[in-house]
Amino acid sequence: IVRLTQLAVLQKVSSASVTVDKQLVSSIGRGILVLAGVGRGDTEKDADSLVGQILKAKLWPDENGGQVRCA
Repeated sequence: IVRLTQLAVLQKVSSASVTVDKQLVSSIGRGILVLAGVGRGDTEKDADSLVGQILKAKLWPDENGGQVRCA
């Protein structure tokens, strides 16, 4: 049985924002929007691991045709 408690969805966006109770919390222009979720049983170490995986994602091709990491 596989137990998935962490999930991240990465989306290229021209702009994105977060609004809470009709108050703008944050916004970005062109970039990557990350929707990340963790479960009740996840630890801070689990969340850090998810962040590490996101930062290692290769999203754009480099000049040699390979992929460039986002961080």
